[in-house]
Amino acid sequence: MPRVLVSDQLSPTAVQIFKDRGVEVDYQPDIGKDRDKLFSVIDRYDGLAIRSATKVTEKLIAAATNLKVIGRAGIGVDNVDIPAASRKGIIVMNTPFGNSITTAEHAVALMFALARQLPEADTSTRAGKWEKNRFMGVEITGKVLGIIGCGNIGSIVAARAVGLKMRVIAYDPFLSEERASQLGVEKVELDDLLARADFITLHTPLTDRTRNVIDAEAIAKMKDGVRIVNCARGGLIVEADLVKALKAGKVAGAAVDVFEVEPATENALFSLPNVVCTPHLGAATSEAQENVALQVAEQMSDYLIKGAVSNAINMPSITAEEAPRLKPFVKLAEVLGAFVGQVTEDPIEEVEILFDGSTAAMNTRALISAALAGLIRPQVADVNMVSAPIMAKERGVILSEVKRDKSGVFDGYIKLTVKTAKQTRAIAGTCFSDHKPRFIQIKGINLDAEVGEHMLYTTNADAPGIIGLLGTVCGKNGVNIANFALGRDRPGGDAIALLYLDAPFPEKVLAELRVHPTIQSAKPLRFDITAM
Repeated sequence: MPRVLVSDQLSPTAVQIFKDRGVEVDYQPDIGKDRDKLFSVIDRYDGLAIRSATKVTEKLIAAATNLKVIGRAGIGVDNVDIPAASRKGIIVMNTPFGNSITTAEHAVALMFALARQLPEADTSTRAGKWEKNRFMGVEITGKVLGIIGCGNIGSIVAARAVGLKMRVIAYDPFLSEERASQLGVEKVELDDLLARADFITLHTPLTDRTRNVIDAEAIAKMKDGVRIVNCARGGLIVEADLVKALKAGKVAGAAVDVFEVEPATENALFSLPNVVCTPHLGAATSEAQENVALQVAEQMSDYLIKGAVSNAINMPSITAEEAPRLKPFVKLAEVLGAFVGQVTEDPIEEVEILFDGSTAAMNTRALISAALAGLIRPQVADVNMVSAPIMAKERGVILSEVKRDKSGVFDGYIKLTVKTAKQTRAIAGTCFSDHKPRFIQIKGINLDAEVGEHMLYTTNADAPGIIGLLGTVCGKNGVNIANFALGRDRPGGDAIALLYLDAPFPEKVLAELRVHPTIQSAKPLRFDITAM
């Protein structure tokens, strides 16, 4: 039974979900703050469920020898070292939809508070003052709202703003014209947004491309009197540049829920009268906290029990519905990669994966990850579907994917082609009704071969006596051949043989076989058939 550690506060309902799904769960909501204790127990668990308090560092990941999945109840994963987790093959999940409405509503609330100076007016009134003329606000009706990042949360803000009769423009490289039209927003470039917007709200993750997206240069391009709202991530705005613009009057006001350094116990923004500050409250509603807790429990349980992957930061998603159908083809892709990885000695420069027929309609990202894992595993034993794409990229491997309609007798198959500086290797395979992977083409030669745990792959010129040679060499050395498969491209051309063995092929027998003039190459193979 898989084990999960919950190291931050989580709903009792979420804890019960783990139990109901067949996952053993240890609820220790304060252990995330006790680094020594967390380090001492983390190797016992398959999963780690967290909020923002637990810091999952590279050192913690190194100590988590059995960890398979980290689940963040919330959208932000700044407290997880994702590259370190990916290299270790640990899936990192978040719950991007559980607090979307809550965060969007908070952004709209801050926009209203900013437009009408509500916090400062409240303080003044409570102090016994009656300063009606001091707090002259602005309407938002008819104003231009610029949304930077029109994904899940940004699109909800857009819908609310359209309902408030604002004119909405959005900058998001991934926003299609069709989606923009559905939302009732105008898709623009960033400089256009900065120049036209009366209000600007940020709803983008913090990445190398978005860090400091609002700096002195960006502010200089804005309208005089613009108002800025940030409920997304600290680091999107250069706070020192914003402070200068607020003091100069270039920016009429700012509403900030997230800061460069958190907890933000002191900040230059706090002393400015035209700033509204909240302590990272974007997701702070009871509904949102319950939603993300339930989602992370469901997602982690589905992965640990069923192999379903959803909302993963570093792994293609696999739904619970498609997992059973996809599983044999994931194994097929891994086996094809493992075959080529074991027979290829030179550094791999390019990898092409062809999906023909029914496989082209599958979750090919998952299949590609599996093929790369099989390809790399002969050199790096602990690689998996999470770490393999990163390792391939780090090694400079050029990866390409091809999809095409059914082109042959098989409903669907996968073909893997690998190029090195010296040669190109290709292998294709499919799964029949028994869900077991089969080789259907090697080196351009058609054949029908099952996958065995221990195998020997030989190449030779098509000539009489090869079967006898293999049998004689194996027989006199006590190597039992359980089965074999043969193929050739034409009479007298290139030929291949696959021998099925009861045990690994002995090195001394392999050396004897390789020196025979009719054998061009002989490679021992081993495949993990436990999941077949």
